[in-house]
Amino acid sequence: MSRISLGCGNFGGIGSAPAFFGKGTNEEEARAIMDAAWAAGIRWFDTADAYGGGSSESFIGRWRADRRPEGLVVTTKVFNPVGGDADDRGLARDRILRNVEGSLTRLGIDRIDYYLAHDRDERTPLAETVGAFEELLEQGTIGAWGLSNHDAVAVGEALAHGRPALVQNGYSLLDRSDEPELIPLCAAEGIEYVPFGPLAGGWLAGRYRRGAAYPEGSRMTMRPEPYEHLLGEELFDRLDLLEAEAERRGVSMGALAFAWVLASPGVAGAVCGPSRAAHVEPVVAARELRLSAGERDHIGSFFI
Repeated sequence: MSRISLGCGNFGGIGSAPAFFGKGTNEEEARAIMDAAWAAGIRWFDTADAYGGGSSESFIGRWRADRRPEGLVVTTKVFNPVGGDADDRGLARDRILRNVEGSLTRLGIDRIDYYLAHDRDERTPLAETVGAFEELLEQGTIGAWGLSNHDAVAVGEALAHGRPALVQNGYSLLDRSDEPELIPLCAAEGIEYVPFGPLAGGWLAGRYRRGAAYPEGSRMTMRPEPYEHLLGEELFDRLDLLEAEAERRGVSMGALAFAWVLASPGVAGAVCGPSRAAHVEPVVAARELRLSAGERDHIGSFFI
C-alpha cells in the first residue's frame, strides 16, 4: 500500500478554506480513519499546514504520540494562510522557514518526509522558493520537496533550480488535464507523480445521484466550486457506464475509479481522502484490482 497516501485534508476543516476551520472531520473520527488506514497497510499520510487551520497536522501529531507508528511517512504543504490573516500566504523564503517550524511542532516530528509548495505563488520567484526548500533539505529538516497544483511549465522552471521529488495535482477519470505534458515530464525526470482527488469529490464513488439532493455534509454542499463545471445529464450518463462496469466486476464504483488511477502510466500512487473510517474499504479493494492497458482504456472511454 506504499503507493497509497491517506489524505487528511478534511481533518478539522474542509481543505484550506478559513470559512470551514473547525468543521469537517472531528478529531475522534479522524483518529478512527487513521486507525483504519494503518490497519489496511497505508503508511503514508498527506496533510498541509493550512488544513483546518493547523488542526489536521495537530490531529496527526496527537495520533502519532498515542500510537507510535513505526515507518509512518508524512507529507505536508505550505502556501495558504494557517490562521485568520488572509495576507499571510505564499512561498517567500522567510515564510517557508517560519511555517516549517509550526508544522514540525504540530506533527510532533523532527523531520518532514515530503514538503510541498501547495500552490503557485505569483508574487515570489520560484527560484526563491526552491532555494528555501533546498536549504531545508541540506539542514535535514525535510527529506524531499515537491510541488502541488503546479503545471508542466512550473515544474520545468523548478527543475532549473533544483530537483523536486514529488508532484501532486488533481487527476481522475473526470480530470485528465495532466496527461499530455506533466505526467510525461515527471516520468522523464524521475519525479513521482502522486495525484489527489481520484474519486473527484465523491462523484466517481456514486455519492451523487441523478435527480436527488446532495447528501448533507458532502463536498457538493460545502465546496462545490471545483466540480460545478461537470454538472449535467451527460455526466450522469457517463457515471452510469462506470457503475455498470463496476457491478459487472463485483466491485464498487469508487474502487474501480481508484484502480483506474493506479493503473495509469506514469502515476506512482494516489491520495485517498475518506471522510469516514468505512470509506477506507474501497481503497483496499482498489489495491486488489489489476487493470490491463486495454481495460483501463475501455473504462477511460466512458468519460471522453
